[in-house]
Amino acid sequence: MTIATKPGSVPVQTDHDHLKRDVTPFQSFAVAFGFVSIATGIFTAYGAMLSTSGPMGIWTWPVVVIGQLMVALIIGSLAARIPVTGYIYQWASRLTNPVFGWIMGWIGFTFLAVVLVAVDYTIASTVLPVLLSYEGTAENAWWITSLVIIAQAVMIAFSTKFTQKFNAVAVTIQLIGMIGLVVLLFGVGAYNNELDFSNLFSTGAIEQEGYYSFGALTSVGPWIMGTLLGAFTIVGFESAANLAEETRDPARVVPKAMWQAVLSLGVIGMLFLLAVTALLGDPTALSGSATPIADVINRVLGPILGNLLLVLVVISIFSCGLVILLSGTRLVWAMSRDERFPGWQLWHRISPTLKTPVNATVFMAVVGQVILALFAKQTDALFALFSAATLLPAIIYAVTVLIYAFQRKNLPPSQGFRLGAWETPVLVVAIVWLAFELAIFRDASFAKPWSYVAIMFAIGVVYLVYLLATRGGTKALKMPDMISVDAILDADKGDEALR
Repeated sequence: MTIATKPGSVPVQTDHDHLKRDVTPFQSFAVAFGFVSIATGIFTAYGAMLSTSGPMGIWTWPVVVIGQLMVALIIGSLAARIPVTGYIYQWASRLTNPVFGWIMGWIGFTFLAVVLVAVDYTIASTVLPVLLSYEGTAENAWWITSLVIIAQAVMIAFSTKFTQKFNAVAVTIQLIGMIGLVVLLFGVGAYNNELDFSNLFSTGAIEQEGYYSFGALTSVGPWIMGTLLGAFTIVGFESAANLAEETRDPARVVPKAMWQAVLSLGVIGMLFLLAVTALLGDPTALSGSATPIADVINRVLGPILGNLLLVLVVISIFSCGLVILLSGTRLVWAMSRDERFPGWQLWHRISPTLKTPVNATVFMAVVGQVILALFAKQTDALFALFSAATLLPAIIYAVTVLIYAFQRKNLPPSQGFRLGAWETPVLVVAIVWLAFELAIFRDASFAKPWSYVAIMFAIGVVYLVYLLATRGGTKALKMPDMISVDAILDADKGDEALR
């Protein structure tokens, strides 16, 4: 537990607050890869892309990959200098001020809670109805998603090591499976003469006039809306940084895990999109389907092989949700360790038997269940969830990149990853991309996601005011000097020597 003599004083860390440092380089990559999970993102958002941008919307994917790769390089450079669990909360607190750091930590928590539900809801709403041949309803999607969240929480609470191993196996399956799926779709499609590459340049049911326009004050052009496919999918790579204190040699391993995950997922995802889109058949007919990709896979590969590959997709999505819940648990634990999170007295504790933050895990799962209950009855639940889960990380990335841009001269020296002469151009591209992405959310269709963000932000403000009032103001809310970067790196060297 953490002992403090009075509110705002520096807590003393005991052995019960330590997490085991046993995450290997591949497991770190698997965390970043598993969170992004192209199987999850594309299965969730492809239907929305067809209805807003038509098949040609897939060409926004490379734009997003380049933009997010630049963001990953910047975050990797920051993680190499401050490899501390809690990512944006820790970075903003240390490089700006603790109040702003708390706000960013709360936004990070909100993102992880929402995206957990968005991902797990995908299993019940877009895959299982095709796999098990039943009609999906809001009611069965609700209880299936609820059970999935419970199963993930049990795994994480039981063993971090087992969770990491499971995720590593799932990521290996996803890598092999997605590559195999791409090859099969192209091969079988070519053999049956079903590939129609004209679909790649078709707008489907979307009018061509004004297709590439940036839109008006409260609207966005059709092609630009297509970027949401990639923007929703290629997020969460920074989750590797959220396990920094559990990773061996984090200053070197974490940045590499992030950029490799984005690059590999970007290439595989583009090939998968090309295959599926070329095999759509009539894009207008499929634009109304809730499960367009699953429909294509079953039609082209047949029910047996198609269902086998859909099982692979279910494993990938489950693994993605598992990593998200794990990351959210670590953020809650990190903020609670610093006495900054509502109910921190419970959530900072590490189980002496399991060596995991069991209480924080249960809390994160319960929050997921509450959000699920709020969203599940809506007819546009999936769109609302994935929109909110795209807006929140865009805000987090923009703040992180700007913090790096203004504070890069004051950062501690890197112990593993450096951008060197590429730092400035990478920064420029990342900032331009994030400004472009955030501008998309002015569209009127995103009113609900903005309202959800506003509600969660308001809840956070209420607690922050309470925190400041009970701690004696902002001066008392200083960042506890519990864990220094040098201490983390020295501990890692000690662990390496023992191994």
